[in-house]
Amino acid sequence: MSSRSDAAAAREGLHPGGSSHVHEHDTDRVEAVRAELPDPEAVEQLGATFGLLADASRLRLLMVLLHGEMCVCDLAVACGQSESGVSHALRLLRAHRVVAVRRSGRRAFYRLADAHVRMLLDLALTHHAHAIPLGTVPTEEGAR
Repeated sequence: MSSRSDAAAAREGLHPGGSSHVHEHDTDRVEAVRAELPDPEAVEQLGATFGLLADASRLRLLMVLLHGEMCVCDLAVACGQSESGVSHALRLLRAHRVVAVRRSGRRAFYRLADAHVRMLLDLALTHHAHAIPLGTVPTEEGAR
C-alpha cells in the first residue's frame, strides 16, 4: 500500500496496510502535538547532527573539548588519532555548528561552539552514568 494510502487509512482509523483494527485516539491531543513539532527540514538537520555525534571518534574529540580549547595537534594526541583524521572530523563538526575555530597564525584552536553543545554532552554523560546496562531487566528498586 502506498504512503498516501497509509495516510488515508490513518485518518479513517485503520492501520497502514488496510487492517480493520480500529483504535480510538485523542484527536485533539494528537493535532496539538503535531502542531508543535518542528518542520521536517529542522528534523533532518537535527538527525544529521545526532548522526555526527554517533561516531565514537568524533564524540571522543568533543569529550576532550569539554576541558577547553585545543589545537589540532594536541587534540590528535589526546584522542589517539591522526591529525588528518582529527582535522576531517573537526571540519564536519564545524559545518554543523558543533565546534568553533579560532586561528592564531598558522594554528587553529577548536572549542565547543556554545553552551548548548556543552549541555548536550553533559546530559549524555549523566544519562550514561544512570542508564541501566543493555540486556538487563530493571527491578523496582533500580527503576527509581
